[in-house]
This record gives sequence, C-alpha cells and structure tokens, in this order.
Amino acid sequence: MDEMFDEAGTALCCAAAIRLGGAVRVLAGRAGLSDSYGLVSAGVDDISASLDGQGLDECVLGKAFGENWTLDARYPAEVPGQVFLHRWTQLVFVTIVLTKPGQRQLVAAQGLDSAFQAATAWPLAVRVDSFACLADYELACQQEAEGRLRKGGLSALWELAEEQSERYRRAAELLVG
Repeated sequence: MDEMFDEAGTALCCAAAIRLGGAVRVLAGRAGLSDSYGLVSAGVDDISASLDGQGLDECVLGKAFGENWTLDARYPAEVPGQVFLHRWTQLVFVTIVLTKPGQRQLVAAQGLDSAFQAATAWPLAVRVDSFACLADYELACQQEAEGRLRKGGLSALWELAEEQSERYRRAAELLVG
C-alpha cells in the first residue's frame, strides 16, 4: 500500500511539474536559460515514463537534478517570475527525490505545496478560465489531477497536465510580453 501511495504522490508531483512547466519554459526562454530548462524537463519526462513502466535513466535524472539547481541560481532577478521559477525548482527537486528508494525525508505533499506557492507568487493578476487568480486555478488543478489519476490512470493524468500547462504558458507569455 505504501508503494502505491508513493507512486501516486510522485505521479501527482510530476503532473504538477509538467503543468507549471508550461510557464517555466517561457520564463527560462526569456532569461536565456532554455537549455537548462530542457534538461530539467527531460528529467521530469523520464520520471513520468518510469511511472508508466519504463526504466528510470539515472544519467538523465542526474543531469536534471544538477540543471534544476543551475536554472534556479542563474535566473536573473530582473526577469519577472523569479519566485515562481524558484518554487517550481523546489517542486522538481521533491519529484526527483521521490524516485529514490527508501527516501523518507520528503513527501509528495511538499512538492504540491511548492506548486501552490509558485502559483501564489505569480507577479501579475491573471484570470484563468473562471478562476480569479493563478493560485485558485492551481488548487483546482491539483484536485482534478487526483480525480483523473484515480479514474483514468496515468495516461489520463499526463493528458490533463499537458492541457493545463497551456494555460500556464499563456500566463507567462502575458507576463514577459
């Protein structure tokens, strides 16, 4: 039962990283850090593939782990979205650590909280669908992701995360112009 719970938590964190990654891709591109973002994103993709039954590629994951820190450290303060990106890198860190067997220091709830904190820190008022702010949207996304995982499994979760990432991408495009 613990193993199943851990896999579900890792999947939900991975989906959140994909979802918020829609905005981070835009922010990183604006900051000239697209290559770093690409390596981190490849790590998240590797985790999602491992949850679908493929082997975890420790080389890809190691590069993602290192670039995650680099992306956070090199993100310029003058480019909007710094706190958002920082919270996203915390989410990715938790997601990567959750793949390590026997790890007990971090739990999925910490990663999902980082996703919520990222949305709360969004520097521009933005409406998403019927939600007044990005934080409200993120909470709804997390609830919908849990339901989708329970009812439709991983493929339904990944599809939902990709759909939701588009709304984050559009918010980031508004932010950076």
